[in-house]
Amino acid sequence: MDRLEAEKIVRQIRDIPSPTEEEIFLYTDALSFLIEKTGDTGYMMELGGYYYEIKNYDLALKYYEMAADRDNTSAYTCLGYIWYYGRTGQKDYDKAFMYYSKAMKRGDLVSAYKVADMYKNGYSVEKNYEEYKRIIRRLYTVIERNGFRRGPVSDILTRYARMMMEEGKNDEAIKAFRIARRNLTDSLEWNAFWGDLNVMKWLIGDLYKLIEPNPDDLDIYDLYYLLTKPWKGVLIYDGETEVESLMEDGECIIRFGDKWFRNTDDFFKKATVTGERITAHARDIEVRQKE
Repeated sequence: MDRLEAEKIVRQIRDIPSPTEEEIFLYTDALSFLIEKTGDTGYMMELGGYYYEIKNYDLALKYYEMAADRDNTSAYTCLGYIWYYGRTGQKDYDKAFMYYSKAMKRGDLVSAYKVADMYKNGYSVEKNYEEYKRIIRRLYTVIERNGFRRGPVSDILTRYARMMMEEGKNDEAIKAFRIARRNLTDSLEWNAFWGDLNVMKWLIGDLYKLIEPNPDDLDIYDLYYLLTKPWKGVLIYDGETEVESLMEDGECIIRFGDKWFRNTDDFFKKATVTGERITAHARDIEVRQKE
């Protein structure tokens, strides 16, 4: 194998939705070759990201540390996540704070809001809610200046909105929640990452503490709220499909067409229209409530 061949293998396989075991072997082998031959941190981050995605956190740690040794900012953020959440079996908030702080100083917005969270929770540092708010307000200014398009917009906006709720500035909170919702809808259309789905669920729950959903202007993410109690409606996309939530043993279960789901998490993870997850068509699916 030479460099051109390895690069071709990586390009061809990296975007295959369900690669075979042979393709995975070729892909990881080619990336390992490129790392050895070029020392390019981009390849280290790609291979580390692949292993993180399949939850092989020990190998993810190896390649993220390799990239961090070469001063890669994204590697600092990824290492922060590994130690913050204890992906390899043990949490280490001191290491997480160190790595997040390094990336924050480089302008990384993800690491910045994670540092804020650590001040809020008192992880590795003394609890300091005022410092948490200061960082989130600064990040809000950054993303507002960039038209709410740069970086982890929804994560920052939901934190900012909850701060506004605490201060009784409900109109400002509603505005922030709505912008975050639009951004998350776009993200989930391309990648229904479970973490982003959780953010959407929590966002919808907080938003509807402030306002009621409009029955004449519903979208699929309103179902995070509507399906937590008995409700019936239809989803319209290439035909109509009934959806309803029913009480069973004190909990709501969900029927969508002829399929059943345990709860809203199960529904958004598995429900499909025309063979694709409903999140991929969120903007095109019409939701109607039945009387």
